[in-house]
Amino acid sequence: GTLTRNEMMVASVLTPQHLFTLDGTGYEPKGVIRLEDAAVDASEHDILHELARASALCNDAGLREHEGVWMVEGDPMEGALLTFSGKIGTDVRKQQAEWARTDAIAFDSQHRFMGILVHDHESHACVFVKGAPERIISMCKDQRTAAGGVEPLAGVYWNEQTDRIAALGQRVLAFAVRSVKPDHTVLEHRDVEGTLTLLGMVGMIDPPRPEAIAAVGECRGAGIRVKMITGDHGKTAAAIGRQIGLQNPDQVLTGADLDEMSDEALKGAVVNCDIFARTSPEHKLRLVTALQSHGLTVAMTGDGVNDAPALKRADAGIAMGRKGSEAAKEAADLVLADDNF
Repeated sequence: GTLTRNEMMVASVLTPQHLFTLDGTGYEPKGVIRLEDAAVDASEHDILHELARASALCNDAGLREHEGVWMVEGDPMEGALLTFSGKIGTDVRKQQAEWARTDAIAFDSQHRFMGILVHDHESHACVFVKGAPERIISMCKDQRTAAGGVEPLAGVYWNEQTDRIAALGQRVLAFAVRSVKPDHTVLEHRDVEGTLTLLGMVGMIDPPRPEAIAAVGECRGAGIRVKMITGDHGKTAAAIGRQIGLQNPDQVLTGADLDEMSDEALKGAVVNCDIFARTSPEHKLRLVTALQSHGLTVAMTGDGVNDAPALKRADAGIAMGRKGSEAAKEAADLVLADDNF
């Protein structure tokens, strides 16, 4: 949200059989679903409805219409998922009334997924999970078929298609499901590890802020090197890096890469690399320290509680005023009132 508008829209839907595209404007739950440029009827694809139900239930946001404008109450990404559900023809409120949430695993940057346990009035129980594609794939044992059954997981297909969508600058989110017994009332991590059925993925666009592009250009003109640290997929991050004008958008280091690097190796890599993807807040502290070891003055932005050590260590710690935690604000030297880069 610092470099992008933080206005999400589902633009792609990937199932085991097809790659659909969606259009529409803003958060209005209306739009056309296309397959190879031809409009399709969602009712002919059961997998779309199952994905739409997962999107509606594994969700903490709300949509409301005010004077003809649709707005999100909560996370913009989750708002985009509710809009997607509406475009497929799913009655979100009806689904949420029929399926009561009985437990949940909240999203965390360490485990990179959110899971919910739901029960209906006819003694059925399900677990729905959404999260980073590579994480969700690792938690699945099979995938849904067009006929509603299951088949072996096609890992190569999913990885290739994820890269293809991410290269367009879209943020990719995967969904999986598991049926459980009705007396299952507590959701634990062991319930979702290696037990899930992959339903599909969605790709979301979040356009760069025009003023962020100008600001990055201004920084470069002033001799300030801008580096992006994100939880996004590497190819998504690279695409956004190119759009906003980062100096070296073609080299990306992931959190997994950083974990394998010694401090000396990181010191050598950190100067020329401008994009760090799939990172956790703990990586920020290492990056600040590595840059400072070259005698560089480092400003670091952050919003989470876990960003506080990096904000403290940086020469200029900058917290987000709107979505920033109190811990981040207290640790920072500056607070951005509008979260705008």
